Amino acid sequence: MTDKIIIKQTVSWIKKVVVECNFCPFAAKALLKKSIRYAVLPSANLKNSLATFYNELKFLDGKADLETTFIIIPNNFKNFNSYLSLVEKVEELISKENYTGIYQVASFHPKYCFDGSTNSDAANYTNRSPYPMLHILREESITKALSAFPHPEKIPERNINYAREKGLKYMQLLRVACLD
Repeated sequence: MTDKIIIKQTVSWIKKVVVECNFCPFAAKALLKKSIRYAVLPSANLKNSLATFYNELKFLDGKADLETTFIIIPNNFKNFNSYLSLVEKVEELISKENYTGIYQVASFHPKYCFDGSTNSDAANYTNRSPYPMLHILREESITKALSAFPHPEKIPERNINYAREKGLKYMQLLRVACLD
């Protein structure tokens, strides 16, 4: 599968799931402004994933017009626990390189399962993406967006309730539709 197809599927997922389900009330603006960067890492291991993540932080440092980067890992980290280990290392890298308070990472994975949840809980689909992904966010942008949003602390609860109301089958089909 080509990078172009992987990116197209990712954009479709952002539109159909993240934006249309309103899981992130700020994603639509970034899509409209075309301020999202997509980087596909077709052959990933821990070392080159961390290097790619670091390089993206440096790239974003020089590109104020870009809000965010999705690092898409289509062929590796398919095991959710190994992916969570990668996310932990990425968070350590943010701290080690003095990027705390500047960038943060959001995690998305095809087998995402919230702590204490079951695999069949529709709520997991708020973070279930077509591929393992590392989503780099600018903290300043998040803070600004949240300050203008009424009750931002209720966003996760609202997302969970929405996904559960729609049900597991609906959420599964919605994500699968992004792969067409």
